[in-house]
Amino acid sequence: MRLNISTYLNKTTSAAPLAVFRVFFGIMMCLSIVRFWYNDWIDLLYIQPKFHFTYFGFEFIKPLGVYTYVLFAICGIAALFVALGFKYRIAIITFFLSFTYIELMDKTTYLNHYYFITLLSFIMIFLPANAHFSVDNIFRRKTYQSIPNWTIDSIKLLLGIVYFYAGLAKLNSDWLFKAMPLKIWLPSKYDLPFIGENLMQQNWFHFVMSWSGMLYDLCIPFLLLYKKTRWFAFVLVVVFHVFTRVLFPIGMFPFIMIVSTLIFFDASFHQNIIRLLKRLLNALSLRKPSLQGSKLNVYSQFQLKRKSLIIPLFVLFFSIQLVFPFRYLAYPNELFWTEEGYRFSWRVMLMEKMGIATFKIVDADTGRFFYVNNKDFLTPFQEKQMSFQPDFILEYAHYLGDHFTEQGHNNVQVFVESYVALNGRLSAPYINKTVDLYAEKESFKPKHWILPFKDDIKGL
Repeated sequence: MRLNISTYLNKTTSAAPLAVFRVFFGIMMCLSIVRFWYNDWIDLLYIQPKFHFTYFGFEFIKPLGVYTYVLFAICGIAALFVALGFKYRIAIITFFLSFTYIELMDKTTYLNHYYFITLLSFIMIFLPANAHFSVDNIFRRKTYQSIPNWTIDSIKLLLGIVYFYAGLAKLNSDWLFKAMPLKIWLPSKYDLPFIGENLMQQNWFHFVMSWSGMLYDLCIPFLLLYKKTRWFAFVLVVVFHVFTRVLFPIGMFPFIMIVSTLIFFDASFHQNIIRLLKRLLNALSLRKPSLQGSKLNVYSQFQLKRKSLIIPLFVLFFSIQLVFPFRYLAYPNELFWTEEGYRFSWRVMLMEKMGIATFKIVDADTGRFFYVNNKDFLTPFQEKQMSFQPDFILEYAHYLGDHFTEQGHNNVQVFVESYVALNGRLSAPYINKTVDLYAEKESFKPKHWILPFKDDIKGL
């Protein structure tokens, strides 16, 4: 086994797949930042709100006012530099830090694919993605034809985890035996041409979509790995993600996943892409200076000097990725109800959850109270997200308690009357309305003030 691991770590492959991945990743990220800016979401999500929901342990990360635009600009420019392979190491570190900061500024905007991009950009810091077809090659007058094979496999492994764990998460009774929440979402797409008034309204179609989505996520990493099924798998990837993009407003994520799966193809496929890109650059009179006579075979500096540090780091990184999504097992209550351990676990679009939360501010000595109008403090999007997520409810309760204490109210207590509907079930009481949330502290412990879920969801 030791010999086999050593042999694998010393195995090399063409640098082309990683170079192509770098180019497309950088382009996609740059376009995502431009899209965010163009739609004025920076102002809407990060500047207009009076209050921002934070991640536990990262409360110090806040939007920067008007300088938030500068942060997005830095992130977009860094992504462009990554695509070009210009000052790559500095660019990818800058992108990772700026994008992660953006992700952590407000928990309201949490999406699985933001987390995926953060993880991916982190491991790319340690990969020789600029070894081939990069501006850096021009300045150092060197280009490398081969890189360690494991550097490419690490990206494949991360993609495989995302897909496979998303499939495991769909192995639950709501998804498979009730077609929930697709049974709620799909009929609302009645305005789609041809299929909206027919297929989208059919019960059998809801189940077909649920089961096929589960099978797709579980199988697609293995179909992409196997050469004989790779093209078939890629067609499935394109069809699946284009279809989900038509059905749901999930931004650039489908296109990012389509482009990312190209890394599973052989080196010759990526070499053809590079030749095509070179022809396009030549047509635009952007031809690079000749590197003839300066081609090196293996990226030996990375191979020899950095491997002893990076391999243990990657082993630790992927061990965490394999275990972390199962942290929900440490909590006693239903995951979909309490959401304790739900985030950062590749549980994609598994719930339709709606709630209403009414907060009552009480003077503990006199018993006098008044109700809060959430619209005075939260945007509609923030209020919607807060209404069914317990950590949001707790943080907002503390914000209200601090606010009214500063306004001169004495002995402030904060209670909430909350109701939540999950995956088509009737709305039910969610938070114990006799618990003063202002006295409760956020932690990794189970939240005893969440009322029990009066149903059962089987599965992982």
